[in-house]
Amino acid sequence: MVVFSTVISYLLAPNIRFNLIQVLLLFVGGMLVTGSANGINQILEKDTDALMKRTASRPVSSGRMSETEAWIFVGITAAIGIFILSTFSNEAAWLSFLSLVLYGFVYTPLKKVNSIAVLVGAIPGALPCLIGWVASFGEGNENNWTGGWILFAIQFLWQFPHFWAIAWVAHKDYSAAGFKLLPSEKGPTKFTAIQGIMYSALMIPVGILPFLYHISGEVSMWILLGCNLFMVYVSVLLLLKMDIPSARKVMFSSYFYLMIVFLSLYADKIRG
Repeated sequence: MVVFSTVISYLLAPNIRFNLIQVLLLFVGGMLVTGSANGINQILEKDTDALMKRTASRPVSSGRMSETEAWIFVGITAAIGIFILSTFSNEAAWLSFLSLVLYGFVYTPLKKVNSIAVLVGAIPGALPCLIGWVASFGEGNENNWTGGWILFAIQFLWQFPHFWAIAWVAHKDYSAAGFKLLPSEKGPTKFTAIQGIMYSALMIPVGILPFLYHISGEVSMWILLGCNLFMVYVSVLLLLKMDIPSARKVMFSSYFYLMIVFLSLYADKIRG
């Protein structure tokens, strides 16, 4: 999903036309950097991963891969991935490196310290949109960052209801591993549900920006509005019911949300 948003953001940039070779290169570069970031996460969390059913079978935590092998994997994939992205633009390469560092070495250890880790983690989680947009700078486009920041904002806000829903469902596992990921220290509470509603509501005005800044047309604006209102709806249901099935509805809705939103933006792209 991370690489998907990178590729779509690149294709949404002005004067960019679909080129299979370029798309595949961007996809591979993004996958390598993402794989490296996930590798760092699994190395640093090998002990806590072993405590959770969902992550116990990961290569390092299960003992199938040594830490040394994992660090070699991380270094090679990061180097090749960032090099590939540098062929698009220097901005894309530097932002990829920043995303890797923030996710692997800031967000990952912060998860055991304070729930602000979710806010910090939302930055590298949304940077792929900006990376995809600035990847177009190497092809003669003007260095206008506005569209990239708008796409960044959409994915940044989306992560809060998305991730808190996951943390709600997996709260017992996360708590056993010492992770502090919900905004309330008491776990799944009405405060957490209200926070999800707030961020879902913020997605409504942000969803209008691609139309206002001539990235995409009116049709996609209405699609985004519908998706954002639906996210508010399922978030309100969670507040009313306060149960795991409602949290799962938020979680699965958020998965479909990102796919529908970015594909509709691309299908309705304003092409000069």
